Amino acid sequence: MWGLGMVLSIAVGLASAQTSRNEAPPPPAFEPVPDAPTGQPPDPDLEPQVTITQQGGETHEEVRIGGELKFIRVTPQHGRTYYLIPDGSGHNFIRRDSLDSGVKVPMWVLFSW
Repeated sequence: MWGLGMVLSIAVGLASAQTSRNEAPPPPAFEPVPDAPTGQPPDPDLEPQVTITQQGGETHEEVRIGGELKFIRVTPQHGRTYYLIPDGSGHNFIRRDSLDSGVKVPMWVLFSW
């Protein structure tokens, strides 16, 4: 009896698969996302404002978003570019070699063929 029940369940599954292949349900109706108006300029408060200055052979690029200083990119005449990021108080700067946060997602090989 156990074997007969298994055979019947397989037969019912195959029959339902045949009918679902022949009669595909209609896709769900999605509302299109409206595009941004092309005639209007973007909001200036959301756009980053970049101020570029030259000081003693160095180029300083101040990046502000919404009037708040986010970082300063310093490109010396000789040497590597670095970034000055304001700390929580806004009075001191933290020097970094990149804008990378330093957080790395672990990537271990679990399976290999």
